[in-house]
Amino acid sequence: MRKKLFTGSIIALSLAVAAVVILHPTRATSEEPKSASMQVNVDNFTFGPQTLTVPANSTVTWVNKDDVPHVIASDDGIFKSKALDTDDKYSYTFTKAGTYAYYCSVHPKMVGKIVVQ
Repeated sequence: MRKKLFTGSIIALSLAVAAVVILHPTRATSEEPKSASMQVNVDNFTFGPQTLTVPANSTVTWVNKDDVPHVIASDDGIFKSKALDTDDKYSYTFTKAGTYAYYCSVHPKMVGKIVVQ
């Protein structure tokens, strides 16, 4: 009797494992590279890092850590954030290689650049 119970348990366990494998197949990973995500902190009236190098198709996020508002604006007018209060974020995706200089339009002496390779 014990042998039949043990054999039946093994068969049930095997069927359960097979059902899981069949009903929940592993997912194939995408061959396309995902875009990188990078961050610039706005703190103490500076951008950190002041120069950030990223690959093309990267999303850069600026995070205001200051107690005063800042506006992130590119020198060439490609991107511009709204006024960012403390802990607000602004993101922009850089699709083309080049150097993108930017500044805070509220505090123009605050400058930085994004280098896209």
